[in-house]
Amino acid sequence: MVVSQSAFALMVFTDRLFMSRIDALHIASALGGGVTFFVSIAFFMGVISYATAVVAQYYGAGHMDKCPRVVTQGVLIALLCQPLLALVAWQAGNLFAVMGHEPAQVRLERQYYYVLMAGSFFTLVKTGIAAYFTGIARPRVVMIADLFGVAVNIPLTYALVFGAWGFPELGIRGAALGTVIATVFTIAVYMVFYFNRVHRQRFSVAASFHYDAGILRRYLRLGLPSGFELFVGAATFNLFLLLFQSYGVTEGAAMAIVFNWDMLNYVPLIGMNIAVTSMIGRYVGAGDMTRTNQVISAGFLLAIGYSLVLGIGFIVFRTELMNVFATPEGDFGAIARLGSQMMTGLATYVLADATILIASGVLRGAGDTRWLMKTSMLVHLLMLVSQVVIIKVLDFGPMASWWAFVVMLLALAMIYSWRLLGSTWRAPERLARVMAE
Repeated sequence: MVVSQSAFALMVFTDRLFMSRIDALHIASALGGGVTFFVSIAFFMGVISYATAVVAQYYGAGHMDKCPRVVTQGVLIALLCQPLLALVAWQAGNLFAVMGHEPAQVRLERQYYYVLMAGSFFTLVKTGIAAYFTGIARPRVVMIADLFGVAVNIPLTYALVFGAWGFPELGIRGAALGTVIATVFTIAVYMVFYFNRVHRQRFSVAASFHYDAGILRRYLRLGLPSGFELFVGAATFNLFLLLFQSYGVTEGAAMAIVFNWDMLNYVPLIGMNIAVTSMIGRYVGAGDMTRTNQVISAGFLLAIGYSLVLGIGFIVFRTELMNVFATPEGDFGAIARLGSQMMTGLATYVLADATILIASGVLRGAGDTRWLMKTSMLVHLLMLVSQVVIIKVLDFGPMASWWAFVVMLLALAMIYSWRLLGSTWRAPERLARVMAE
């Protein structure tokens, strides 16, 4: 799962690297448009991705035939939400101008955003099928599919952005279109494994293509809080990002570059989060809670160790890392200086990210999604209010805003750790309700 999520990070990283070869405005626009796309689909992605835990719980309980039925319910959710997502895209396209971005940036952000939204169905389907294979303990399938997707995406995006090898020169729209095409290709790779004869027979795939009220109710009961949690977290982060970009193109480009390096930490940790969710869900389904402590220890050991090494690198090489994205035109010095200061904050909160993602993976796998939803929503909303005050009311500089964001992550890590150390999420009667359809 770490390799799989790292492949996704590499894809986004190279997309923005290609944008940097045009100018700083394209880097900032790709970040703004990309994060707004994620916010637009975050609620449904949060619901559908909870298939990891639901499938793992059925798998642990020995209900193999119910596992692929979860996939079918996820595809139905992805299909039924398309009219709503079209309405969201129509309205969200105005958000960039409302946030005070320059007209040239607004135009580029809209181009990137609308192309990604046109492929939102494929993104949600890919999320569901990846969650399924993780839930049945087949993460190698996810890795293989994502690696093939990246292998298609990187050269295709290059060709579509710059008009190489006879392809049209589409600029930032080409970066988004390359992502959509690679997503469709990744789904095709998944289908090869999904309809494999051995897999079909073991999991009764042929009998799974129908509406299942019991599974869908359980899916939504546990997944809806997860969807709200992801949506509010993503929405407040996106609004913070857009507010920060209102400082100017220099500040927006610096943030885009810093978050590009942040992905090297955050995205692999998402892989660990998914793996922990799957393993905890499996033991919940099997009624074997004695193994959860081993999963927790292993998860923290891997995540903290990885983030610690990366955090040291972010501090030591902060200037060199910024200069990787030096643009061919304009004064990159101001961007590099601000970004180098922000890299220190990044190195501070990478360990908090590790704590948050392992702790939330454990709690999500055990079905403690309502507590996660309430806590995450409260902390992120407080963060957003503080950012509005810092940026718009008090008119403080970008570093004050950045360090407020760092403090929020540190606080969330401490709260999640407190919940994990308690026993509420382990209570037998609560786990029995989690498994009920």
